[in-house]
Amino acid sequence: MQDADKGQAVDLDGQELHIAIVQARFNEPITARLVQSCIAELRVLGVLAEHITHLTVPGALEVPLALAALADSERFDALVAVGCIVRGETYHFELVANESGAGVSRVALDHRIPIANAILTVENEAQARARADEKGRDAARVAVEMANLMEDLS
Repeated sequence: MQDADKGQAVDLDGQELHIAIVQARFNEPITARLVQSCIAELRVLGVLAEHITHLTVPGALEVPLALAALADSERFDALVAVGCIVRGETYHFELVANESGAGVSRVALDHRIPIANAILTVENEAQARARADEKGRDAARVAVEMANLMEDLS
């Protein structure tokens, strides 16, 4: 596949890859849709069902710790972070959004493992529902592409 912006080849072959998904249960109707669309796209990209691991954690702040444990196992080529943070009336939204995002990035950099960040940060549930399916599919594509790129670079 070609990258539309650069004409660069993009490797979306997931046949040999092992991918883990960490799902926050908070806002579960949305996060479940994210996971379903992510897994469906991983399968389209050739990732075997038995090579997909799915874990759940209470909320978005717990996602990075589970990602770190999975990265430590060295069993996975890429990881996917799934969550949904809906703005409320307090500063808590910013805290959770910023800290979960920073934690996901830190795990990726510290462990040198691709992590597709599919933690939605939205104003309301309607926005979350409108984005869930596409964001899940995007996360699958990012995970596969980056896993293949990292393999090529090593």
